[in-house]
Amino acid sequence: MINEQILIDKEELDRYEESVQAFLDNEIDAERFQSMRLQQGIYGQRQEGVNMVRIKLPGGKLNPEQTESIADILEHQSQHDVAHITTRQAIQVHYIPLGKTPTAIRRLADANLTSREACNNTVRNMSACALSGVCPSEHTDIVPFLESAVSHFLRHPLTQHLPRKFKISFSACETDCAQGMIHDIGVVAVKKDGKFGFKILAGGGLGHKPREAITVEEFIEEKHLLASMEAIISIHNRFSDRKRRAKSRIKFLVDKFGADGFIEKYKEELERTLTALADTPTYSGEWHEDATPMNCNPGAPREVIAQKQAGLNVLPIRLPIGDITVPQLRGIAAIMKDEGLEDLRTTQDQNFIITGVADDRIAAITASLKELELTLPAVGDDVVACPGTSTCRLGITSSKILGTKLSGGNHDLRVRVSGCHNGCAQPESGDIGIYGEGKRLHGKLIPHYRMYIGGDGRNSGGLAFKSLTIPSARIETAVTRLQENFSEQRGDDESFVNWSQTKGKDYFSEMLADLSKVNEEDMSSVANDHGDETAFKVLQLGGGECAGAAQETVAANFAEAANERNYRNAFMMQRKYTESMECATESLRLIGNSLLFLAGDKPIDDLNEIAQNITSSSADNSIGSSLTEFIKTLKQLNENFDLENYQALSESIDQWTHQAASECQNIDKQLDLSGSVPKLSTADQTNADSDIDLTSFGCPLHYIKARNSLRSINSGDVVNFLFASNDSAQEASSSLTNDGHEVIDIKAKGDATRVTIRKAS
Repeated sequence: MINEQILIDKEELDRYEESVQAFLDNEIDAERFQSMRLQQGIYGQRQEGVNMVRIKLPGGKLNPEQTESIADILEHQSQHDVAHITTRQAIQVHYIPLGKTPTAIRRLADANLTSREACNNTVRNMSACALSGVCPSEHTDIVPFLESAVSHFLRHPLTQHLPRKFKISFSACETDCAQGMIHDIGVVAVKKDGKFGFKILAGGGLGHKPREAITVEEFIEEKHLLASMEAIISIHNRFSDRKRRAKSRIKFLVDKFGADGFIEKYKEELERTLTALADTPTYSGEWHEDATPMNCNPGAPREVIAQKQAGLNVLPIRLPIGDITVPQLRGIAAIMKDEGLEDLRTTQDQNFIITGVADDRIAAITASLKELELTLPAVGDDVVACPGTSTCRLGITSSKILGTKLSGGNHDLRVRVSGCHNGCAQPESGDIGIYGEGKRLHGKLIPHYRMYIGGDGRNSGGLAFKSLTIPSARIETAVTRLQENFSEQRGDDESFVNWSQTKGKDYFSEMLADLSKVNEEDMSSVANDHGDETAFKVLQLGGGECAGAAQETVAANFAEAANERNYRNAFMMQRKYTESMECATESLRLIGNSLLFLAGDKPIDDLNEIAQNITSSSADNSIGSSLTEFIKTLKQLNENFDLENYQALSESIDQWTHQAASECQNIDKQLDLSGSVPKLSTADQTNADSDIDLTSFGCPLHYIKARNSLRSINSGDVVNFLFASNDSAQEASSSLTNDGHEVIDIKAKGDATRVTIRKAS
């Protein structure tokens, strides 16, 4: 499980509560507050005055106490009685009044759950094979690698203001149950030439112009995983289109550069991230030589299966359309506590699974679930649906109502139902997928569904092909007709995907043509959407919020500058001074252009010109003059490098960054740059103006001495320690971080390494 110190930031929750009150008091405008709200995973609904809280569950994992916390907010903060599991293994609770959202996310925090970055232009919930850690066919338990990535990228400056949202999946073997092909990044554990590591996919995506991911790495070692992922995210941050939101997902960069060009850009960026993250601790997994291949469906098991741990089993729980009530949540938690079980997981097919169920307890647990009106999955009920018009601002059709009417038939086909082309139910990856749209016929707008046939989102599969658009009222007939044709014509043990791809697009166009055609006399029979007796219309609600508020140029620049600052320090510690100074230069350019933006000027590449323009436009002339001095010093250091002078320059740049941030916030009072400025403020430096020299102590005595020194200072105070080497500093820092203390900075100081620590609360 991810350390609570990483997931939860209590001060951040305080700031969010203050922003809610400020918005309710009309002290900040709606667009600015929207950005703050989305950063905390709180999403506007179709219904005015209420919100959805999206709870991130990395890898879909929950324990009984966390399950109860979700039941609590559903019962006490929501005006509704149902929570919803998404295809990305998150849980959504709808109908929460804005004023109650701070209480809701605090209750989640108490259970070590977060909604941070579940919305907005950032890295979303990371999904994984539902069977990670228990699957007989896995090369390794993929979840610890996923949790390492969550720890690295959550609140990371690089990921706070991406051009668009970013989705990542982790699969534990080549079967790729987590469907890496449809993700921005797909991580797949592989064995190649007798070695274990990862295959890396990038640039996949559904919705507008679906695209299959390309392979950017056939094989990388586990120690390079984070660097590979960061390189891909960096490409997205640097090159994706920030102006045209419909073109801003990373899949469009693959189209723009071509597969080979994209990989070339990735390789260039990887060289940089490998160097910058060389000293970052990475997870080292346990790899299994004796894996037993399994025939798995994408997503999750649909029957009780034996784990690789002898005598234990995985028990799936069917949740129709991904919905679950308060009594059911509490009931599952109670069953698990009574049985001594700790591992509940959400799945990509909107169900639950419980792991670790003993052979002799399957029947009893199944009976207890039945009392909660919960059962195991049954043939035909593999139907996934997004909320559609029930709550979503982008919904066009009532996908949730339709989903309850559909079946996968006797062959248990995977049916995926989305209420609009954004495809949150992943229709392009289903055996049969559909998404809602409005189509004008004979002068009236009629609800329709576009059909997709024969998809499989795994690396070994392929996207479904697009077929005809069918009126919503006839879609049940269309799905049944597909099932009947498959049943009559399939070969022995032939899958629907293979059958449909063999038949081809024209075959299905001919099969469904009569359902697609609507004569004028048929209009009354197709006029209404499912569950709606009124005339069909597509509501204009100002657009959805999945992509976040209008991009904040200044906030994005400061976040990217913070990432460059991190790289600057990493390269400095590795004595790669040329690379470090390049990062320092880029951070100055980004912050300088932020000041110009607020002054109404266009961005400029030349630093000297930026400094001149800032001097003439800024209320604080010292900002421009300081930038001019920094440029001169960097030029001198490039010609004749001196480490102490460069360290002093870096500290001055950090102080200047605070000054520039204050200037920006003076111009725009609602601008929040607190997460993107150096953590070591002037006040901190005053408190930590002396060093505790531990250079004469080795491991583990250096850590013990540091720990004992921290006992004598107040919570929240800052102290500097000197260690003999970078390796020694990293070892001690890791141990102090595990104790809950915060590592603010690590810098070389002569032959030693100085580590700045803030004592835990």
